[in-house]
Amino acid sequence: MDDSLSTQLEALAPLLAAFDTAADEGHITRAAQRLGVPQSSLSRRLKTVERTLGVQLFQPVGRGITLTPAGRELFASTREVMRALDDAVTVVRGNADPDSGLVRFGFPLSLGPVSIPALLADFHTAAPRIRLHLVQAHGEALADMVRDGRLDLAVMIPPPEDLPSITLGRQPIHLYVCPGHRLAGRTRVGPAELAGESFIANPPAYHLRRLLDTYCAAAGFTPDVAFEITEFETLRAFVEHGLGIALLPEPETPHPGLRRITLDDTPARDIGLASGNHRPTPAVARLHAFLVRHYAGVIN
Repeated sequence: MDDSLSTQLEALAPLLAAFDTAADEGHITRAAQRLGVPQSSLSRRLKTVERTLGVQLFQPVGRGITLTPAGRELFASTREVMRALDDAVTVVRGNADPDSGLVRFGFPLSLGPVSIPALLADFHTAAPRIRLHLVQAHGEALADMVRDGRLDLAVMIPPPEDLPSITLGRQPIHLYVCPGHRLAGRTRVGPAELAGESFIANPPAYHLRRLLDTYCAAAGFTPDVAFEITEFETLRAFVEHGLGIALLPEPETPHPGLRRITLDDTPARDIGLASGNHRPTPAVARLHAFLVRHYAGVIN
């Protein structure tokens, strides 16, 4: 095999970033902004790619663009190559200065007001030149972002089986009711006593909702979910107003309008720290080691 690059590849290599970004964004303006180039320059680069290959790669759709069949075929082949190249460049740059760099870090909606900021504040004190890009989302969204490289690390409950992860601890789940509820004076209840109650819960895609469904199913009933809410503080507010009961982790800030009740066979969730299937930069490795050392007593 000839060791030199083909003429076509030599011509295309500098232009693949433009193609990859435009394919990912589906919009010329946003892609140009992401690359930091004028929209006209990006359009010229895309036309050069098409001219070099002799096929149309994009077609207009509404105010954006979409890939043609030939474009989808090219994107499927180049996407992972571009991600691997980006990883390699990031690692090389990061190795030049292990005390700086960028870490893209995610954490779940059920953590954050106290524990995560406290941990990250301590990390910033120890490594002030490392920049953090933070994302808060539900578990499956975080997992997808780690898988495709948009996040370097994420705290997830529970961590996915297909990503490298380390368990940080266990998060117990309790029953929460308003002060006027019939169970408000109890310290412990069994799952069968919850049959017939109206629940406030996350949508079915959330792990906490699946835990609720499984817990109730083991007691022989399907929970009657009156409200589905993604945001945990709003969910707690609905409980405080007597609109239903909920199975939730303990809040990080006081909620005088809630009564916490221990459940028989207390359900719990593993808290894990997941990372991508690629070599971490020194900055990412440093945050990973810090979180593993310091999580105890902070995340609950």
